[in-house]
Amino acid sequence: MDIDVKIKKFTWRIQNFSSLVDKKLYSEVFTFDSYKWRVLIFPKGNNVDHLSIYLDVADSATLPYGRTKYAQVGLGVIDQFDRETSSTKVTHHCFNARQADWGFTSFLRLTELHDPKRGYLLNDACLVEVYVCTDKTLDFISHEFIVKTDWDELKAKEADCVKAVIDNQKTPTTKPVEITPPSPTQSSSQTVAIEPEESAEEDMNTFFTSLESELSSSRIVYSKEEAKEALAKINEALNTTPVNLNDSGKFSPLKQAFMILASFDGSSTTLTIDQKNELLGLDERLKELANRAAKAVQDKDQLTAKESIKRTMTCNLESSLIRYKEVETEVKQVDQTLAALREEVEEAQKRKEKMLAERKGIYRSCKEMKMELDALGKELAECEATAKVGEEEEKSVEAEWGRIKDFISSIEAKI
Repeated sequence: MDIDVKIKKFTWRIQNFSSLVDKKLYSEVFTFDSYKWRVLIFPKGNNVDHLSIYLDVADSATLPYGRTKYAQVGLGVIDQFDRETSSTKVTHHCFNARQADWGFTSFLRLTELHDPKRGYLLNDACLVEVYVCTDKTLDFISHEFIVKTDWDELKAKEADCVKAVIDNQKTPTTKPVEITPPSPTQSSSQTVAIEPEESAEEDMNTFFTSLESELSSSRIVYSKEEAKEALAKINEALNTTPVNLNDSGKFSPLKQAFMILASFDGSSTTLTIDQKNELLGLDERLKELANRAAKAVQDKDQLTAKESIKRTMTCNLESSLIRYKEVETEVKQVDQTLAALREEVEEAQKRKEKMLAERKGIYRSCKEMKMELDALGKELAECEATAKVGEEEEKSVEAEWGRIKDFISSIEAKI
């Protein structure tokens, strides 16, 4: 398995961890499968009393909309006293521009992180390891993979395997015995490496007899109290949920407890070989079940998160639809108002044109009357002179009229 291609391991050693003052801290960027990644931690917790750790896409702002990248992620804070008791968690996620970081807000209790009896802060240095696999067909990142895989040793073994193959091609490991099987179609002999059956049988018996003696002399004898204590630890672990057991990472004590029970021989306790073998295998079995339970919970949590996002988006869509219909109604009302206003404007324009025409008519009429008034003024002066002459004439007529009247009266008196 070409591990460098299938999976990426990133190690981040954070010095002077207890002196950090920043709320959050980013690691250096590393590239894997054409993506740029980095680790994000909250040394004092992301609003919780736990260390918070996430894997983050460093260039998420430049990702095209709708583009996603699947990754199986293993996160670990390494116990530098005993690597097998390290705190690890595994998750799956499809990274995109909107959900560019993914991990665990409650990864490790701060009290446990700073506990001097644990090796999480050896010389005030915190060792964080991240494992990333973007192949959906693989699912092998686990607590055991993180704490037990020695990458330097693995690469060395790969190199040794290659060297061994080359050496085997050069020099046989057993002394060959040259035989020539009878065959009418072959003219040359074949060299085949074989081992005498009697010699192999003797060596095998000698080996297992020696091994049995050696194991018997080195076998550790456990007391009944140790067996009871081991049984209590196992019962305590079984009384917790598989998820809590996986989160606690307390598998190393269980392994020792199962070994004690399998090795214990009491006066009233006789275990069969199958029972002992089953006890020795229960440690790995419990780890497997705990990992499966943790993955099931993560899958359910992811489903719940997706359903929550779906409900939120559906609610937002419904609200947007309602608002769209409201705006559409308001637009129609505004159009009606504009249409009514246009009618009013047209009517007002007509009234304006009518008033302008009337004003123009008044102007013309007034101008004509002014001309007539000016002409009348001239005639009035002539009339005044004529009236004055007429007034004198009227007085003259009245005087003459009175004289005639007086004359007639005098004649009447005589008659």
